[in-house]
Amino acid sequence: MTMILGYALSILLVAGLLFAVVWFVFGRGEELAPLDDDLTVTELPRAGITGADVRAVRFGLVFRGYRPSEVDWTLEKLAREIDELRAVTDALRERAEPPAGGGSVGGPVS
Repeated sequence: MTMILGYALSILLVAGLLFAVVWFVFGRGEELAPLDDDLTVTELPRAGITGADVRAVRFGLVFRGYRPSEVDWTLEKLAREIDELRAVTDALRERAEPPAGGGSVGGPVS
């Protein structure tokens, strides 16, 4: 009988030690408060977005995939950046094109 009691106490002691280790390693069950729906952990620079910035984007996961608000925010930011870059390249192209009419303005005088 004492042998069974010794085994039971040993098992309880090991289980208690295991519980204590898990308790201190993994915390006490506190959870962080969830982010507001309009807040995101996704980051992009205000302007001058590079390919490396886009490749570094990570979205928060929810039950069925990514948070739609984060994806929408990122796509809107990228769309605005692309629109700005297109406007700049169009303006530069307009400046670089020769004037319409075929002749050069201010050409050499004979």
